[in-house]
Amino acid sequence: MPERSRGWRVAAMVAATAVCGLMAACGAVAAIFSPLVFDRAGNMMNPLAWLGFILMIGFWVVCVLAPFGAWVAYRRGQEPLAWAAMALPLAWLTLLIAVLQFVPG
Repeated sequence: MPERSRGWRVAAMVAATAVCGLMAACGAVAAIFSPLVFDRAGNMMNPLAWLGFILMIGFWVVCVLAPFGAWVAYRRGQEPLAWAAMALPLAWLTLLIAVLQFVPG
């Protein structure tokens, strides 16, 4: 498999940063509506509702901080760590969706 040029890798990092920015905007809207997980009776005492609430509040923060950390790692020559940091919002979103499936609502 041929090694990709530095220009393509930077372009991919820029594209991933833009995707994280779009996800951060959606996550900010979700954070505004996150208290709605407690609307159903009994959800105030449901640990999964609280976990979903915390994950929703933190999602946009992760979407903002992950590209920052990824670019710092990339500039220091730690490209695998940079891509792992860039993938963190997707992992967070997967966990959030999995938890919210079990919150009655």
